[in-house]
Amino acid sequence: MLDRIALILVVLGALNWGSIGLFQFDIVAWIFGGQGAIISRILYTLVALAGIWCVSLLFRERSLLQSPEDGAEH
Repeated sequence: MLDRIALILVVLGALNWGSIGLFQFDIVAWIFGGQGAIISRILYTLVALAGIWCVSLLFRERSLLQSPEDGAEH
């Protein structure tokens, strides 16, 4: 479950960075009142922590990453 939450946060962070790169528009800052707003800073920090967590996915055994539909045992 933690892996999925981390991946969702990383994807949301990637979409935000994409909007910054393409349109110079920070969605998180726009929604929560600027980059300095405490909720924006918390969200940026959660995305960063999720990214660090997702690095662990690169080093896990493949069988641990497969879903039950793929036939892997958990």
